[in-house]
Amino acid sequence: MKLYILAFTILVSGFSTLSTAQNIVISGYVEDGGTGEKLIGANIFIPSLAIGTVTNTYGFYSITVPVSSNLDLVFSYIGYNNENKTIDVTKDVKVDVSLKAEIQLETIEIIAGKERKIERETQMSVAEIPIKQIKKVPALLGEVDLLRVLQLLPGVQSGGEGQSGFYVRGGSPDQNLILLDGVPVYNASHLFGFFSVFNSDAIKDVKLIKGGFPARYGGRLSSVLDINMKEGNNKEFHGNASVGLVASKFTLEGPISKGNTSFLISGRRTYIDVLAQPVIRKGFADDDTDGSVGYYFYDLNGKINHRISDRDRLYLSVYTGRDKFYFDQKDKSGTARNYTNTGLGWGNITSALRWNREISNKIFANTTLTYSQYKLDTRVLSGTEFPSSSDIDEIGIKYLSGIRDLAFKIDLDYIPSTKHYTKTGANVIYHRFDPGLFTLNQKNTRDNLNFNTEIGQKEVYATEFAAYVEDDITLTKTTKVNAGLHFSGFAVQDKVYTSMQPRISFNQVMTGDIGFKASFATMRQYINLLAFEGIGLPTDLWLPTTARIKPQDSWQVASGFAKTFKNYEVSLEGYYKKMKNLIAYKDGEGLFDLSDWQDRVTQGNGDSYGLELFLQKKEGRFSGWIGYTLSWSNRQFDEINDGEKFPFRYDRRHDISLVGMYDLSKKINLAATWVYGTGNGVTLTNSSYGSPAGNVETFGPRNSYRMRPYHRLDVGINFVKKKTKYTRTWSVGAYNTYANNNPFFVYFDTSVDVNNVKTTKLKQITLFPLIPYVNWSIDF
Repeated sequence: MKLYILAFTILVSGFSTLSTAQNIVISGYVEDGGTGEKLIGANIFIPSLAIGTVTNTYGFYSITVPVSSNLDLVFSYIGYNNENKTIDVTKDVKVDVSLKAEIQLETIEIIAGKERKIERETQMSVAEIPIKQIKKVPALLGEVDLLRVLQLLPGVQSGGEGQSGFYVRGGSPDQNLILLDGVPVYNASHLFGFFSVFNSDAIKDVKLIKGGFPARYGGRLSSVLDINMKEGNNKEFHGNASVGLVASKFTLEGPISKGNTSFLISGRRTYIDVLAQPVIRKGFADDDTDGSVGYYFYDLNGKINHRISDRDRLYLSVYTGRDKFYFDQKDKSGTARNYTNTGLGWGNITSALRWNREISNKIFANTTLTYSQYKLDTRVLSGTEFPSSSDIDEIGIKYLSGIRDLAFKIDLDYIPSTKHYTKTGANVIYHRFDPGLFTLNQKNTRDNLNFNTEIGQKEVYATEFAAYVEDDITLTKTTKVNAGLHFSGFAVQDKVYTSMQPRISFNQVMTGDIGFKASFATMRQYINLLAFEGIGLPTDLWLPTTARIKPQDSWQVASGFAKTFKNYEVSLEGYYKKMKNLIAYKDGEGLFDLSDWQDRVTQGNGDSYGLELFLQKKEGRFSGWIGYTLSWSNRQFDEINDGEKFPFRYDRRHDISLVGMYDLSKKINLAATWVYGTGNGVTLTNSSYGSPAGNVETFGPRNSYRMRPYHRLDVGINFVKKKTKYTRTWSVGAYNTYANNNPFFVYFDTSVDVNNVKTTKLKQITLFPLIPYVNWSIDF
């Protein structure tokens, strides 16, 4: 660490020599004029010098310019009016700016585009979808879903019909680093994968990085999903609420101390279990039993933002969410009354305490303490109650697994000049893994028996640490490079793994204002998600690299072109990714096994490559995007498929998505999406025969059979009515509008006719037909 601090000091000192006494620094913050929310990626442009910069994640900017009697600065952000400032720059000056929401959207959009164009940005393989667009996209059962929208982007694939998990450039779900206010989220799904855990009403900004990873990110192989929560309106109280077919939600935000301290709280809960209880209880009554069965999930987000001084800010953000399925049944009469209690629950808790410090007008520090937990628990209790003697005879079993993190990190932004934007930092994470523990309990009061025992895997403790440095360098007016180095380590079971990961991205603006981009990145991952290649279940296990299980590694190279045509951004990218030490169950192994999990898995390699086309329009009366992906993804394990290379289950040759939104008027807006994807690969049985040991099946090559292609059309319409103190919106639409029978899974069905002739056919199960939705919301 001493060497790291020394290296950074030398770096800062070296860059400082680039500035002369004739230069001064303009710095400050850019915020939303109506709410006080800091704007991420707002543009600051000086036309006379043809230089500019952007705000960081916390709205801070710094730009070094020559001394001048005055300079004109243009502050802009898509969806907001530009703000022009004339500054007397004879000495360092602080300029904070509040931008007002748009008035004439199309005009603002064209002007803002002059300062920030995709072809002039160093980073590639990045997708940003405005929250306004995400909320307009038609959704399953009317529940706006961030992850489902991301599945509509090129290079991003869904796991299957109705699932919210996502696969990026041939990677697995555990290879996606999902950050909520900088804290990892380990399980991002509700309802067995059909909805995500993110409440769009509490989100400010979303960025997905698929390749060309900056050095500040690490720990996963395939993608980074960086989600920032709203800070809370620090000027006036606001809120919104909505009621849908399956869930209701609310958001409240406002100042605690106007201009200094704000809060935000947002919640969501499904209520099918509550509405169905009268019907369920009536059904139990007919069987002379009492009981209940149900399922629900909830999310709760909270955040407090406090301005300590002009240079210091403090943030506290918390998220908790949980799914719960339960089934309880009990006899209502008899001398011996049987009862059963069954439950399955899983959920996340994340929290972050963050201190922002503007050390100087060129150095910005962010210090963060975080906590993250994912836990799965299952219980089954069955017994008999004897009312006459108050005795009980019962047996129960519980299963618990999960992961828990406590982390500390510090990040520094250093902007010595308009030609350099340097970021550096370090972090340490203390992990606790619970690979799976069974607790067995038996109780019999008549025999005075009370037995408890635990069977399974002991918890594993590990420490992960990392440090990085990166610099976004402007070499010439048309050439930019982002170069960095990420160092990481993992200490577990008396063994320490380390890795040095170089990263570089390059951008050259060519004739015709076309950007040519290229990138190379190496990544290492120390934690693994042990999962089945089927429907996403919460029983998937998070497990560490150990003395026996090696860390996952990858490298990815990508190149492509980018161009802005008026209000449209278009990019074409090709990529190749190589992965090593991937983890999977051996053939025939399962989850609920008391043996060491390390004996039930195998490690192998993978590769993926493809081409992505993306055309996007973020703002305007008409907005949306077109995405196309041509890709291949393969796996190879010595102990699977006889060691032969095979297609990844979610290898999908073609993926097409069309997304469009149109404001018919101020009161009505329309939206539609159409998606097409090559069918998933599945493994089918070749033959089945009887033996003394039972029925024996043999299987063909892994994932060699393709299910039918998947395609569907979703449509939605919003009716907006604005009043003096509130805005009311009715949303109606349909999922899978033309009711296509998309495959969920396939199976062999054997029937016997009247002549005792057996016929075996391959049949398909379809999950969702046409599903209409309706939703009511109010903003006040």
